[in-house]
Amino acid sequence: QLQASGGGLVQAGGSLRLSCVASGRTFSEYHMGWFRQAPGKEREFVAGIIWRGDITSYADSVKGRSTISRDNAENTVYLQMNTLKPEDTAVYYCAADYASSSVLHTSRGFYDYWGQGTQVTVSS
Repeated sequence: QLQASGGGLVQAGGSLRLSCVASGRTFSEYHMGWFRQAPGKEREFVAGIIWRGDITSYADSVKGRSTISRDNAENTVYLQMNTLKPEDTAVYYCAADYASSSVLHTSRGFYDYWGQGTQVTVSS
């Protein structure tokens, strides 16, 4: 089970830190990703981090403004988002991909488990 939190309403230029707590499985056996879905759009990759935490990947739209991190002892993955823009408005989902290899996937089809989503709204 994945439980995402930390979303909210923020003005453009502001920051948010999303958290996702995992339970029921061995967290360190999974690569973790954040995805988002805006109304009328496909769910898209935002950021990912491999099980060890030393390799990350970001979508171009958030690169330089966001940082993904994880704490395997706390079974938690984070997404720090800065300099938020109205186009960042979406429901953000965390997801888990069993680490059968060291490849960090950006396609949602590789992710086995999904959280319920947390709403991020950025006002202009």
